[in-house]
Amino acid sequence: MRNDRAGIDDRWHKQVRRPDGTMATERSSVYGKVTRWRVRWVVDGREHTKVFEKKVDAQAFLNTLTAEVVKGRYVSPHKSSALFRDIAEEWIEGKSARAPKTVAGYRSLLDTLILPRWGDVKLSGITHGEVQKWITGLSVNGSVRTEGKGLSASRVIQTHQCLSAVLKYAMRTERIGKNVADGIELPGKGQSERRYLTHKQLQTLAANTERFQTLTLVLGYCGLRFGEAVALRRQDVNDGKITVRRSVTFVTGKGLTEGGTKTGKIRWVPVPAFLWKRLKAELPVDADALVFPGKDGWLTNGEYRWQFDPAATKTGVEGLVPHELRHTTASLAISAGANILAVQRLLGHQTASMTLDRYGHLFSDDLEQVAKGLDAAGRKATAV
Repeated sequence: MRNDRAGIDDRWHKQVRRPDGTMATERSSVYGKVTRWRVRWVVDGREHTKVFEKKVDAQAFLNTLTAEVVKGRYVSPHKSSALFRDIAEEWIEGKSARAPKTVAGYRSLLDTLILPRWGDVKLSGITHGEVQKWITGLSVNGSVRTEGKGLSASRVIQTHQCLSAVLKYAMRTERIGKNVADGIELPGKGQSERRYLTHKQLQTLAANTERFQTLTLVLGYCGLRFGEAVALRRQDVNDGKITVRRSVTFVTGKGLTEGGTKTGKIRWVPVPAFLWKRLKAELPVDADALVFPGKDGWLTNGEYRWQFDPAATKTGVEGLVPHELRHTTASLAISAGANILAVQRLLGHQTASMTLDRYGHLFSDDLEQVAKGLDAAGRKATAV
């Protein structure tokens, strides 16, 4: 193994020993024929070179190189010459423990958007400026495969996150010294208007879905995601509570697949008494039987939407989608006095801050009412 070292060579001159033993500088055989100054360095047993016209430039490069080695940020050129495609495949192979839908999402982003642009580019050839230009172009002109049609802000953000994740992996495996996808300006997603149904609207909507009435009420009052409701089995519903432990999702190339919840956590959701009476009467006998089955096993989104969409139009909330019923759950729970943590647990959000970001505006900000409450409590304590 060659020792790590670095230095600058003057390729136009060489040191020679005279007959009397003294050293002298003479022109080399390549004098004036090659670039004069050459930086040579050995790291991890490999020698690398880079040439410069001016010595000052060679010295500046050597100084930077030395600093990178000392800071532990140096990346050998032979490692950074790996193609992005190869590193991306390594990265996604390590995601086998993730939910199938998540992996399928990564695969789709790589195959349709990222690899067509960056697949055959060396890691060392990917620059911050080029990534920024590409990301901006996705919003305006789309990708190589969708040229002329800009992508949604959400899709662009997902694409950037996937690209950045691969580059972070490249950093961890010492292929690059920094992630050039950091600090990229991304498009704003824009806040879509949320619709919150009243009790009357929700119950009317449910009635209009006919055979899916109970399912619609569960989605609207218990806040389950559609896939979580589809995965429910008789053993998950007892004593006025629903145990949410699984979810059914559609995975490209695999169809409907059962897995854990979105957060990977089990949660317990109370069912309002009036709804529990209805739900209990419709529960199957077999503990392993599906609570809301479809015609051929798991209920599909399409089968449900066949009834739900016309029901939404008939109810006066045309365009409403099943997932929006979670907004109604949050709204009705907050109006009933639930706090942020209760709503978080009800909906199965990862953090309370996520719940606050989405539904904080539904909580009362009447400071005068707060003052009145403090005054009443203070007077009571003084009287005692």
